[in-house]
Amino acid sequence: MKEADKAPFTEHLEELRSRLIVCFVAVGIGFVVSYFFKEKLFELLMKPLTDVMGEGEQLIFTNLPEAFFVYLKTAFLAGVMLAAPVILYEFWKFVAPGLYKKERKLLLPVVLLCSFFFIGGALFGYFIVFPYGFKFFLGFATEYIRPLPSMKEYFSLASKLLIAFGVVFELPLIVTLLSRLGFVSVGFLKKNRKYALLLFFAGSAMLTPPDIITQIMMAFPLMLLYEISIIGARIFARKNPYEQEQSEESSAQNRD
Repeated sequence: MKEADKAPFTEHLEELRSRLIVCFVAVGIGFVVSYFFKEKLFELLMKPLTDVMGEGEQLIFTNLPEAFFVYLKTAFLAGVMLAAPVILYEFWKFVAPGLYKKERKLLLPVVLLCSFFFIGGALFGYFIVFPYGFKFFLGFATEYIRPLPSMKEYFSLASKLLIAFGVVFELPLIVTLLSRLGFVSVGFLKKNRKYALLLFFAGSAMLTPPDIITQIMMAFPLMLLYEISIIGARIFARKNPYEQEQSEESSAQNRD
């Protein structure tokens, strides 16, 4: 029997409350620490843009409190990232007692893989997509048109793109999990490749700025991740009862 079955519902709520408080405190501490380095953190965030801007060009802010609020948002985002290990730990401690031993063994690797793919997607967007995308946009400048990107607009665009790339890079894990649960099969994934391609380009058009280069730079990795998903589904897919019975009989014969 799972340990969570022995505890009353009110006790679970009290535990959830205490763990949420710990998470909020961790984010608050991370925010305070990050705020001391807010200028450096924002400089790091806007580096892909400043690297392709002309000499002497810089970001602007168009109203008095804009810079202050952008620095607050930057510090908060960094604070959440600093607190992520604590948040993951509290999440694990809350759900682990309600899981069977086999489920507990699977949950930790899944959480770690989720973090790995999300960070990998965000880094791909930052180092690969941002420089080319921003260079494309700045290419519309002429003798009579001068780009003056603001802090607020840049932070909004950059943070949305980082989150978008982080989320879409979760595709292999999601598809593998669905395959493991029996909702999709390898044959289904192979058969619907062309529809997946259309969905990837449609999704890229919605998640990225309206230029074909950035859209392709998101859609192409998605296709690669889709192929990785098929491999993961083939390895971890749930076997049907007949295949499972055949596998067990084969294993028994090998032992004999």
